[in-house]
Amino acid sequence: MSNPANLKYTASHEWVKTESDGTISIGITQHAQELLGDMVFVESPMVGRKLKAKEECAVVESVKAAADIYAPVSGAVVAVNSALDSTPEAINADPYAAWMFKMKPDNAADVATLMDAKAYQAVVDSEAH
Repeated sequence: MSNPANLKYTASHEWVKTESDGTISIGITQHAQELLGDMVFVESPMVGRKLKAKEECAVVESVKAAADIYAPVSGAVVAVNSALDSTPEAINADPYAAWMFKMKPDNAADVATLMDAKAYQAVVDSEAH
């Protein structure tokens, strides 16, 4: 699966989608879920929590490991995908549909500074060597 071109990415393997209302949805990439394997648990940040860019804010656990999820930009958590509480494996089925949480960025322009799909793929490729 290629990385969707309409998303932004972080070096810590989160994807970011800008929504029509100005919020952003965050999840983990195809590459991240492949490395982790079968998801068994997702811990999301609390709605209303203020996050700083690159702050640890959530955890995913798989049969292999646990991984921290980082805020891609500074802002406030406005929603969490509670469906993942009972079906964390949705991340494995379609990581780009299974958003984990949504934020209202403090500065929408910060999202534009994240990596595009091509730059993210270069990061993935460099890790494979």
